[in-house]
Amino acid sequence: MFNYRDIEASRLDYKVALEEGKPKSWLKSVSAFANSHGGYILFGVTNDTHVAVGLDDPQGDATKIAELISARISPAPRYELSSFLSDDGAKQCIKLSVMNGPSYPYYYIVDRTREAYVRHGDRSELASDFELNNYHYYLIFSFY
Repeated sequence: MFNYRDIEASRLDYKVALEEGKPKSWLKSVSAFANSHGGYILFGVTNDTHVAVGLDDPQGDATKIAELISARISPAPRYELSSFLSDDGAKQCIKLSVMNGPSYPYYYIVDRTREAYVRHGDRSELASDFELNNYHYYLIFSFY
C-alpha cells in the first residue's frame, strides 16, 4: 500500500500546492521520474511534515497538471492522476504517478530550451551528457 508519509526520496516528491506560476518546480520531477525509476508527486501535502492539507480546487489542479505535462514534457510520459483525502477529511489531494520509459529521454521544454532531468536521491537534477548518451545507446540497441 502507498504511504504518503514516507520521506521525500528517489521516488517521492511533495508539493503543498500546484505552482502554476513556476511549473518547472514540479515538471522537472516529472521528467526525472520518467527518465529514472518512476515516482510520485503528491500535491496538497506539506514538504516538511508530510501533512495532507488538501487543495482548494483539486479538479482544476488536475486539469492544469495534465495540460502542463502535455505542453511541456516530450515525449509524452505515462502517468496517472488520482486523489486521496486530506488528514482532516475536508479536502482532496492529488497523487501524480509517473511511470518510467520507454521513450527515453524525457525533456522539460520551455522557450525553445530542452532539459532532461534524472532523480538523484531526493533531487531532480539535469541529466549529464553521460546519462543522456546512455539513453541514446539504450534506444539504439533495445531494438536488436
